[in-house]
Amino acid sequence: MTDLKRIVIAGGGITGLTAAYYLQKLARDKKLQLDVKLVEASHRLGGKMQTYVKDGFVIERGPDSFLERKESAGRLVREVGLGDRLVNNSTGKSYILVKDRLHPMPGGSVMGIPTEIAPFITTGLFSWPGKFRAAADFFLPPSKEQGDQSLGEFFRRRLGDEVVENLIEPLLSGIYAGDIDNLSLLSTFPQFYQVEQKYGSLIRGMKKIMPAPQKASGSEKKKGIFLTVSSGLQSFVDAIEAKLETGSVIKGVRVDKVIKETEGYRLRLSNGQMLIADSMVVSAPHEAAMHMFSDHDHLFEQFRDMPSTSVATVAMAFPESAVKEDIDGTGFVVSRNSDYTITACTWTHKKWPHTTPEGKVLLRCYVGRPGDEAVVELPDDEIVNIVLEDLRKTMDIQAQPDFAVVSRWKESMPQYTIGHKQRVEKLKAGLSNELPGIFVAGSSYEGIGMPDCIDQGEAAVEKVLDYLKIKS
Repeated sequence: MTDLKRIVIAGGGITGLTAAYYLQKLARDKKLQLDVKLVEASHRLGGKMQTYVKDGFVIERGPDSFLERKESAGRLVREVGLGDRLVNNSTGKSYILVKDRLHPMPGGSVMGIPTEIAPFITTGLFSWPGKFRAAADFFLPPSKEQGDQSLGEFFRRRLGDEVVENLIEPLLSGIYAGDIDNLSLLSTFPQFYQVEQKYGSLIRGMKKIMPAPQKASGSEKKKGIFLTVSSGLQSFVDAIEAKLETGSVIKGVRVDKVIKETEGYRLRLSNGQMLIADSMVVSAPHEAAMHMFSDHDHLFEQFRDMPSTSVATVAMAFPESAVKEDIDGTGFVVSRNSDYTITACTWTHKKWPHTTPEGKVLLRCYVGRPGDEAVVELPDDEIVNIVLEDLRKTMDIQAQPDFAVVSRWKESMPQYTIGHKQRVEKLKAGLSNELPGIFVAGSSYEGIGMPDCIDQGEAAVEKVLDYLKIKS
């Protein structure tokens, strides 16, 4: 009788990578009898974390950074030996594009919520009636809503339509590539609900809980709140993979079916191979999970209609001379009411100077949103031309780029619609009752950002060890 416990992780994005890394590290450090296998359907690990390097440019195809205050990502970067490559973003003005005009982001706004009065009063983003309506937040009682509600409903009630349309919606929908009138408040930004309940006013509450702004001394520039890896996030993925045990990663093969046995589980892979597991972490998207558990599809029934948005990024390299109107700042987001296809543009050469050679400009634009996803399906040259047309209106770029990199992410942004948190809780309870030792984690469930996914990977490790009665 062996004490060896077999754990299979299905899905090699950052969530699955995190779980595999920490499980194997614990096994080595604590001399635990664990056999950990990571199964990934594609031929590479890292999911949307992909980097394109060319002629001195470092171009992210997927996410480009993570919030420093969410410590799990930076900790993992240091764990795998890339701590010396962590860099903060350069700070600068951000803008909102509303009806062909770039408006500076009002100072003191936190995710679009004003915490300083003067910048909000003087901004041209809103009419005076819109500003007075937002001020009603100081007097409105907290919402009595006990269940979930949409982000749009919550913010419209507190601050009015104009602030939502011209400031909050472009910022928040950009993060989730979703429609804030459908997105769940409790699954995306529950902290706003908590602030409203505690302080009554959203504006007053955010002002109280936000740390005092950083003051740079002398010539020292203010440090940005985001971090990335200077050699590209692909190098982060590669560094984690290099730390995994030889032979523990199976690529280009998917888990086709999970079969419950008297003890543990039997996994049938797409290449005909069988794996035995005492416990399993499913970090693949919810669509893949439903396929794996076809014998228990009632558990995932509520996720069958969960929408996912398709998006694309377009990175374009230019010589500095091509940009006739050089705007002081790091980029802009686009109001949904504006006649533009792009939803945002980052002036990457300014926000992340390490990505761009001297004398060059790197712009990264985003396209695709609910109800406007057809553009993602167009050929590369058509997407580039559409994006260029939008940029000409704002930055007077007449030249063609030296080169462009189009990255499509089809149905890659899961939408946490109203009731999502309850659906996740119901799924986890069902798995615990019917399929003990099976745990779900990843962007389909409790956060799509890199640190959120890493947090879920770490939490899955604890759940597996607890289930197997192994003390870490």
